[in-house]
Amino acid sequence: MFNKILVALDRSPMGKQVFEQALALAKVTGASLMLVHVLSAEEEGSPYAPILSNFDYYPGIGSQSFEYYQKQWDIFKNQGIQLLQSFCAQANTAGVNAEYTQHLGSPGRIICQLAASWGADLIVMGRRGHAGLKELFLGSVSNYVLHHAPCSVHVMHLITDVSQGETVVQEKASVT
Repeated sequence: MFNKILVALDRSPMGKQVFEQALALAKVTGASLMLVHVLSAEEEGSPYAPILSNFDYYPGIGSQSFEYYQKQWDIFKNQGIQLLQSFCAQANTAGVNAEYTQHLGSPGRIICQLAASWGADLIVMGRRGHAGLKELFLGSVSNYVLHHAPCSVHVMHLITDVSQGETVVQEKASVT
């Protein structure tokens, strides 16, 4: 059975479903949860980095742009911590031992490194559903984790039913 479940969360629409699935699994198995959010420029809702020109036609604009970006990034970081604190409180209220952490970097690498150092038995995460060229250029965090994780991985896939205009969460489990 599982003793330690690492839950990779982001701000995507399925983040809540990923958490709820992991929480249900932890309740059944008596496992502890490690909730992780990785700050990344590729994440939905992350602030855009200012593009600074080599030509300083308008002195002060570059520093103003950077200050604005820094404020937006601080808000982004704080929202990530608030998300983790909220989920952690829900887990603890449900009787599940949970802790959280937030890191900056490459999501796939951070998730795998944390799973190894924490001794996770299972990683629960979502999948954005990129395919083809979009996946080639943007990469796939879930694909990276499936191929590099030191433990089993449970991937939840978000599918949009175009005919009904509904979003459905489909689960896929892979063991590595």
